[in-house]
Amino acid sequence: MVSGGGAFDGQGEIAWQRNSCGGGCKKALPVNLRFDFVTNSIVEDVTSIDSKQFHINLLGSKNLTFQRFSVKASGHSPNTDGIHIGRSEEINIIDSNTMTGDDCISIGRGSRQVRITNVRCGHGHGISIGSLGKYEKEEPVSGIYVKNCTIYDTDNGVRIKTWPALHGGSVSNIQFEDIVMQNVSNPIIIDQMYCPHNECNRKMPSKVKISDVIFKNIRGSSKTPTAVQLTCSSSVPCKNVELSNVNLQYTGSKGPAKSICTNVKPKIIGNLIPRGC
Repeated sequence: MVSGGGAFDGQGEIAWQRNSCGGGCKKALPVNLRFDFVTNSIVEDVTSIDSKQFHINLLGSKNLTFQRFSVKASGHSPNTDGIHIGRSEEINIIDSNTMTGDDCISIGRGSRQVRITNVRCGHGHGISIGSLGKYEKEEPVSGIYVKNCTIYDTDNGVRIKTWPALHGGSVSNIQFEDIVMQNVSNPIIIDQMYCPHNECNRKMPSKVKISDVIFKNIRGSSKTPTAVQLTCSSSVPCKNVELSNVNLQYTGSKGPAKSICTNVKPKIIGNLIPRGC
């Protein structure tokens, strides 16, 4: 168990300035806290500040809970995911506040049974599953439940991202529910053409299978006209995607808001605002 109200200060500002991460950081920078192969434990009332790279990295852990956990870093801090989860199961993140320059929470390959509830996420890239499909023989991601969260001033809201062209994998049994978006550029997004820094072949479709995904009771404001964007793979289209009671209002003046769906036919329940899918 880790507790006590203290803070881990990575003093990352100097490292961010020295290491240009625009094309990918050339060398690995330190992580504030790592939890490798930890089971049956709790992290509570702890703060991570200005990590040079990820604030928290989980690997091979089981039944680990973060509660009243805080991450604090500027919006320009590169590659500073708040909590990154990989090859872990039965992970709970509750009553926490994450403000950083990259994903507030990122869920990588081999993650199962992850519950994220009552989390505030700001400034970075939102709550993301992925990226997936970059490496061979990636373990499936399944059983991810995100509920009662607020996401504000971010590039993305709730996102699933996979690489085109490269390797297979699967994402299934995902639910995003009761999410408030405040000034978010891409509130709801599935991106199976994720290709930062042009490191892949965009002409080839993703081989990662996405199925059984629910976006339910998601409301608030979009910073861009495309409030819902589901870009699925042409070779393995998304299956059983549901949009239930979505109400996202565009705050700008570049025309009406819209929803765009490619290689997916989502089930619409209740309202879908804006329409388009």
